[in-house]
Amino acid sequence: MLAHPDPPSPRAWWKSAVIYQIYPTSFFDSNGDGIGDLNGIRAKLDYLKDLGVDVLWLSPIYRSPLADMGYDISDYRDIDPRYGTLEDWDSLLRAVHQRGMKLMMDLVANHTSDEHEWFLQSKSGKDNPKRDWYIWRPGKQVEGERLPPNNWKSVFQGSAWDYDESTKEYYLHLYVSKQPDLNWDNPDVRDAIWDVMRFWIERGCDGFRMDVINIISKTEGLPDAPVVDGSQYYQPASMHFANGPRVHEYIKQMHAEVLSKYDLITVGETPFTHDATQLAAYVLPQNKELNMVFNFDLMDLDSPDYSPLVRKAWTLADFRDVIRRWQQFKRDEGFWNTVFIENHDHARSVSRFGNDSERWRAISAKMLCILEVTLTGTLYIYQGQELGLRNFPRSWGIEEYKDVATQNYYNLIKVQRQNAEGKEDVDMSDLLDHFQQKARDHARTPMQWDSSSNGGFTTGEPWMRVNDDYSNWNAAGQLRDPDSVYMFWKHAIKVRKQHDVLVYGNFEVKFPEHQQVFAYTRTLGDSEATVLMNFSVHEAQVDLTGLGDLEGSRLILGNYEASRVDGGGSLTLKGYEGRVYMKQVLSPSHMQN
Repeated sequence: MLAHPDPPSPRAWWKSAVIYQIYPTSFFDSNGDGIGDLNGIRAKLDYLKDLGVDVLWLSPIYRSPLADMGYDISDYRDIDPRYGTLEDWDSLLRAVHQRGMKLMMDLVANHTSDEHEWFLQSKSGKDNPKRDWYIWRPGKQVEGERLPPNNWKSVFQGSAWDYDESTKEYYLHLYVSKQPDLNWDNPDVRDAIWDVMRFWIERGCDGFRMDVINIISKTEGLPDAPVVDGSQYYQPASMHFANGPRVHEYIKQMHAEVLSKYDLITVGETPFTHDATQLAAYVLPQNKELNMVFNFDLMDLDSPDYSPLVRKAWTLADFRDVIRRWQQFKRDEGFWNTVFIENHDHARSVSRFGNDSERWRAISAKMLCILEVTLTGTLYIYQGQELGLRNFPRSWGIEEYKDVATQNYYNLIKVQRQNAEGKEDVDMSDLLDHFQQKARDHARTPMQWDSSSNGGFTTGEPWMRVNDDYSNWNAAGQLRDPDSVYMFWKHAIKVRKQHDVLVYGNFEVKFPEHQQVFAYTRTLGDSEATVLMNFSVHEAQVDLTGLGDLEGSRLILGNYEASRVDGGGSLTLKGYEGRVYMKQVLSPSHMQN
């Protein structure tokens, strides 16, 4: 029986769009100060257009002290001078629109910088009208010792509370102390955020990625978190701030007040959440909230519960199960996926899920590209992913890691070991082994544009060291090489855009028990795609009887020179080989004619 020619929920421009995430600090420096900037992005728009990108998503570029790489905003309505000016943003937007592309901004609305005017007023006195714009509480006395209002641990270690000497109260910061949480229970705060959104929309912005949008509502009374780690006073508390009691009320209000009045793309970041039903509530069309959210099941696959900076072995069975679950999840109700395997908060995919050795790097990066372009959902590419950029080497010391999360975790473990061993000089090499594979820093090294000094990223001193392999692994070289990872991505994006079935089709896993091969079919109307990927350096045999009939299929995408069918009822996939077959399924009436 033929699949229905239309997907269960209507097609939309943002569903079939290819989004490219830019981490501006590390993209391209136009003025030689070592920091990427808006004019640098504008200089590379043709590179992105040629790749097949439809929408640029800019990580935060607002005015910021950079306590957390721009996610601590001191002025929502201005560009940080490091990146340029509002006029530079206007010029970038015009150039983006002239090329038929769109521009998404990063909305960071759970917290501000402690240097934001709102917070400066809030902390100036308990009677200030903006006092209640943030979450202030008196401390508590335990056996004569002053302690924070509760035992919540900051995401970046230590207490989630900081004491203000002048007003004798604590303020909540779920991230670093320079990122005080806004009090979304105050309607004036919500109105102020709607105004910020309108400011950018009216300036021409085409949508928003919403940072940690699921933590804007905290449990009433801010109760203590349960003790899960007896070695520390402060405990993980996401059960009291993720997907809180009024979060959907507030996002529905955002939709009614702002989003519903424009044709925007919206995507929410929803950490601390693996319950699919909870995530669905943000996305299902009848709820009138967001277009889609990022779920992190795949990103958390190789992390133990206690830290994303530590590597845990993953299996293809688990990898396949995560993808199957989300590809099929509430499809008939209109749930829409985000398809991504990299972003600014995670190490490089070829190092995590492929094989970044010299022999396998390009091949496995192309195989992961095949995975990404053949899944249902809006496709997100992170800068450098299209080049197969990999993690920087283990030889780099802790001083090369710039991320506050990495540095804080390193210092925490170092102090624990110093106390346990009673000496200053403790062995930290095991942690550096983990960091080399998992730290967020790997996504933040400057883009490798060419083989010139610092990879062509800057003529000055780069804010962060460029990966050592830039001289032989860079964009300029790949643009000249028809067999490069970049050229493969460019072709693969074209293939995706030519075949609706890859964006909207039904998804069914084949060979669910196979140890090496991830295989599935996509069906829509009379189109059927078969995807085969070997997640191993060793050859893999595939029994064609388990795939149905490949007769009449044509190979539309592959990362090796491959024949259509190897014959003999089986098919051999080389190391990290990926193939996509496409065929038109004839209806019974056609077959009788």
